Amino acid sequence: MKKRDMNRDWIATARTLSEALPYLQRYDGAIVVIKLGGHAMGSDEAMETFARDVVLMQQVGVNPVIVHGGGPMINEMLAKLDIQSDFVNGKRVTDEATMEVVEMVLSGRVNKRIVQAINAQGGKAVGLSGKDAGLITCDPADPALGLVGTPSEIDPAILHTLFHDDAIPVIAPLGAGRNGETFNINGDTAAGAIAAALKADRLLLLTDIDGVRDSSGEVVTELTADQIREMTKDGIIAGGMIPKTETALAAIEGGVRAVVIIDGRAPNAVLLELYTEHGAGSMIRAG
Repeated sequence: MKKRDMNRDWIATARTLSEALPYLQRYDGAIVVIKLGGHAMGSDEAMETFARDVVLMQQVGVNPVIVHGGGPMINEMLAKLDIQSDFVNGKRVTDEATMEVVEMVLSGRVNKRIVQAINAQGGKAVGLSGKDAGLITCDPADPALGLVGTPSEIDPAILHTLFHDDAIPVIAPLGAGRNGETFNINGDTAAGAIAAALKADRLLLLTDIDGVRDSSGEVVTELTADQIREMTKDGIIAGGMIPKTETALAAIEGGVRAVVIIDGRAPNAVLLELYTEHGAGSMIRAG
């Protein structure tokens, strides 16, 4: 590369940093909950980029909280162990044998991979599940589904302790039942409940789609809760987007300032959303 081109690149980098200043100030001290799923969890390269972004966020004053999924890894392990699953209305019934695998994969393999990636970038990540320190108490979501839970109580005290110690919580979406059971929780649902309990500034839902699309197929960058309800009623929001927008609405009603549905396949998607004018994905606000 010619020296002139190198200088141009460095100038562009310096300009980007300068333009980010208002956003750095805006999010100083903010709590940002990130639901990690989809492609961002797939390749080692994507995980490394995500981990670097999270550590950078913390270095500039944000308190990040990571909540992760792990459905494909759970399916893979169930197949290896030849554990058959029953389904009710398209949803997997989680019996005790399945729950053992779910906990092993989420709290073990998946959680520790994320923790290791963040620590490798110079962060101080701590892995836990919703069962730890009474973080998430669950009620059964549907008795027909077995050990699938809905968060009923969130105690974020352990998360504030970790913030104080400059640690980054990485949370597997499991919860404790009132009778000592372990419940599997939808990752988006768990992230939304935790974000609401923390009164987070942002809930970022990383997925494999680039946002909420309107009737013409264009991504809508900003939406209100009322617009989401209307688009769902009209069938514009459908399929797998419905649970995500329902999570967004519940989080906003619980006190989260805004929820953003982001394409986790885009490099540095989290930084683009927080620290640039362009943003990324679809932002949903109350009003």
